[in-house]
Amino acid sequence: MNDRASEDKPPPRQSVQVTVCVIAYNSGPTLRTCLEHLAAQTFRDFETLVIDNASPDPGDAAIAAEFPFVQLVRNTENLGFAGAGNQAARLGRGRWFVLLNPDAYAEPDWLEQLVAAAARYPKVRSFTSRQVMTEKPGYLDGLGDVMSITGIPYRGGYLAPDPGDTPEGEVFSPCGAAMMIERDLFLELGGFDEFFFCYSEDVDLGYRLQLAGEPTLLVPSATIGHVGSASSGGRKSEFAVFHGTRNRFYVVYKDTPWLLLPLVVPLHLFSVVYISSRRENHPHAPIVWRAFKESLKGLPTILKSRRRVQAKRRASAFQIARAMTWTPSDLFERRPVIRPLRPSRSNAP
Repeated sequence: MNDRASEDKPPPRQSVQVTVCVIAYNSGPTLRTCLEHLAAQTFRDFETLVIDNASPDPGDAAIAAEFPFVQLVRNTENLGFAGAGNQAARLGRGRWFVLLNPDAYAEPDWLEQLVAAAARYPKVRSFTSRQVMTEKPGYLDGLGDVMSITGIPYRGGYLAPDPGDTPEGEVFSPCGAAMMIERDLFLELGGFDEFFFCYSEDVDLGYRLQLAGEPTLLVPSATIGHVGSASSGGRKSEFAVFHGTRNRFYVVYKDTPWLLLPLVVPLHLFSVVYISSRRENHPHAPIVWRAFKESLKGLPTILKSRRRVQAKRRASAFQIARAMTWTPSDLFERRPVIRPLRPSRSNAP
């Protein structure tokens, strides 16, 4: 057990189908709303773990304690989203491990729809949700994560009008704000990479799912409202820009197959420079440069992880390339990329 956390196993209890993990850090009122929506779920065979990630705001633990169905875990140190997520997976009892952000508000049938999708597709072990914007009704926060050939990931459909008739389909990776994965698979893959701390750890996990030949299915009927970056000071905060930029480099270094690296790395560097050069991003350019230098310092650790990941790879470089988008307008317009679930991986005869 990690001596930085209050991670005592509770006494053995009857198993449940789903373990829901909510990681709280200065979450405030959004946490209460999140838990109120969980309390209203039509699917009831689940447990809820709230990880108080050593939040300076004592209100997080107090809010979690208001809900009798919540098991509160208090950490003595902030383990980041990655470390706290792994902690919850070890503590959980469910076959399915669900991650839900404290600023994500689930529709009453959210879990019911995810579990129903798992029953329809018994060979699929990773699922993601439709995310809509709470502060801008009628607009998307994301339809699964997309990976471009530049190595820049994005949430498909972010800030676009919600079409409302999205089909189920395969996406590159699940968004950690509202995802469901078979817990044994999560642990088998090593969970989140704790070197990332937070930001893009879900993209790294999704990339490793791709490398392992495990698809992620978008379930549009499983819907959450998402505030976004409520705990980190906003999407454009220094913390978010630094960790997001650094960790995107980590994903490229660690997960890209060797045959694709000569293409992806230059395109990634060019894209980062181009995005930073846009007028609205000028204030963040020094942060981006600092994140790049920090990513180079982290290369020895990332390369060790890379050797382990690539040694277990089942998918070919061609299959990974096909799972990406090669269309520049997809990236710059944040278009969703949702493909039919490949027959060889589905429950089709």
